[in-house]
Amino acid sequence: MSEAATAGPIATGVLAEKTSEKLVLAVPGTDYRLKLIPVGQVNGPLNERIQGTIRANAQRVDVISAGGRFIEPVFGRPRRVQGRIIGGDVKANTLTVLAAVPITVTLMPHQQAGKFAIGQMVSFDVEPGATFEESA
Repeated sequence: MSEAATAGPIATGVLAEKTSEKLVLAVPGTDYRLKLIPVGQVNGPLNERIQGTIRANAQRVDVISAGGRFIEPVFGRPRRVQGRIIGGDVKANTLTVLAAVPITVTLMPHQQAGKFAIGQMVSFDVEPGATFEESA
């Protein structure tokens, strides 16, 4: 992976619920309703499309050879993600993974973003606290 390769980390969804402590992002064309922690003010009106960046901390990331893209569970906070690497940032030690939506994940210190390649399929558990920051 190049020193700072990035590709489309913006997620699009419908703001199904919001409070100061959480929001629920409904992913169009799917049954996904992701419970995320808002970063800053989320100004989008309920039941309207919003765009932003989903960030999470990954536990061990494994390269896989089979399977599709998904986020588990379908309803609630993301706990497990599987998808294709579409970008990353070596300096920040992050990967951007396309599952149902793009998710930027920070790797644990013992793993390095530079050891992964764009296009690889990966699978990992997500630590509690995945966030959503609305695009300006």
